Amino acid sequence: MRITCFGAARCVTGSCFLLDNGRRYLVDCGLFQGGKEMEKRNFEPWGFHPGDISAVFLTHAHIDHCGRLPKLVRDGFRGRIYTTLPTAELCKILLLDSAHIQEVEAELQTRKNRRRGRPDIAPLYTIADAEKCFPLFEVVPRDELIRVDSRLGVCFRNAGHILGSSILEIWSGPPSTAYKVVFSGDLGRKNQLIVQDPQSIFTADALFVESTYGNRNHKSFEASTAELLEAIRFSYQHQEKVIIPAFAVERTQELLYVIGEFFRDGLIPSMPVYLDSPLAIAATEIFRNMREYYDEEATAMVKSGRDPFAFPQLVLSRTAEESVKINRTPGPAIVIAGNGMCTAGRIKHHLKHNLWRNGVSLVIIGYQPAGTLGRRLVEGERTVKVYGEKIIMRARVFTIGGFSAHADQSLLLDWLAQFRNPNMSVYVIHGEPRVSESFAALVNAHFGFPTHVPTIGEAISLPPSEAKAVLAEPPEHMREDWSAQFIKKVQTLQSLLATSPPEVQSDLWRQIEGDLNRIGADLDTVLKEAGKKRSRA
Repeated sequence: MRITCFGAARCVTGSCFLLDNGRRYLVDCGLFQGGKEMEKRNFEPWGFHPGDISAVFLTHAHIDHCGRLPKLVRDGFRGRIYTTLPTAELCKILLLDSAHIQEVEAELQTRKNRRRGRPDIAPLYTIADAEKCFPLFEVVPRDELIRVDSRLGVCFRNAGHILGSSILEIWSGPPSTAYKVVFSGDLGRKNQLIVQDPQSIFTADALFVESTYGNRNHKSFEASTAELLEAIRFSYQHQEKVIIPAFAVERTQELLYVIGEFFRDGLIPSMPVYLDSPLAIAATEIFRNMREYYDEEATAMVKSGRDPFAFPQLVLSRTAEESVKINRTPGPAIVIAGNGMCTAGRIKHHLKHNLWRNGVSLVIIGYQPAGTLGRRLVEGERTVKVYGEKIIMRARVFTIGGFSAHADQSLLLDWLAQFRNPNMSVYVIHGEPRVSESFAALVNAHFGFPTHVPTIGEAISLPPSEAKAVLAEPPEHMREDWSAQFIKKVQTLQSLLATSPPEVQSDLWRQIEGDLNRIGADLDTVLKEAGKKRSRA
């Protein structure tokens, strides 16, 4: 099998990996973001023919992972897009929003060009192109092996990054000798609000792992909420606004969750909280409808009758007129608007009207790629351009890492520590060059895994399945301990199911059904292979 990196290699955007095992598949098809030079890549040739792609395996709905799907379809792709239900539903609104932005930006540039006697600009893709993607989505369950064809299988595991995000386990070749590749996707944090923790993976022959925060650790969630409280109280004291650029998916819902708790606990005075993003409003409604994907805490909140994303002070701004009124309304307020990198959307209007004001808080809670306005603000530029106008920077900037939906260095290492194949090859992706290189060196030093940081356009030929590594044989006493513990856990589970009330049985079964099916399938395979070996002995 050969894997070619067409994005998210020595950069954090444009995730796109071509798998070729005789048939061709893509893992992700994301938009390049982060300044003009990076965004030019969206218009470059694919490096392959989209019509030759049999299927796309989509890790999650963020636009840097799904944002070029409409272009792929327009250019000839007719296969299936395999992903989870939340990802499919979120992609529909995100791709339509992205297409609208592409159309508007192309129209604005075309007007400028005509005044200068230059040719018109075509959008990267249109709303009609985005809509043509939707019939191609094929929703797959988590934790089940999907046989795409006789020589390729894929399983979607929970990545804990955003709702529906997935780690991909991919097996290439005949089942008995398959070569296993794992794509981490974007890994989330443990104990993150709303979503369940990332799932551990134990075996792989090759691993493609993200490294967005591979060189540093986040502040604790407690420290981050305390800093958010400080920002809100600071601006309230000065009767000014708190401006929060936020991604529409996951980050916005976490903010609503936390700010609602602040009000309920009496930690901040009452003030309007404007959710000034039609996209974020739509995404929040999808979150409400996907409660089976919540973690235990969010599930308990819903069962108690509370909506994690609603409180009396929340004001939904759907129209442009409602958005304009926010900056005409004096007094303290919290404004959440997109996009999270400050490169487009309503947030730019709020920055233009507020960055120059003393007492304003600018709260940055998401990763800011190089070349973005958000990155320049984080790095402390004293004057920035917004809509071509120079704005002096007087707002107080709070950079709060604990709300990040990405695992930090420590959590990435903890996740990698679960792999049991000492000869697994690790390819470090989805990080800025120096970050990926330092993380690759750290992984090699910690675990001894051979590591490599690929570049865009690099093709990686993976060894044949016959050369795959075999797990080290555990000592006899350890095998006996594991067997005894497994039997004991099965007996405990049987007892719980037999003696618990029906509602407890239902909840318990919902939590473990997928894992039990997976374990059962794995055991069936192992027993079948063992039977064959014994008959040949």
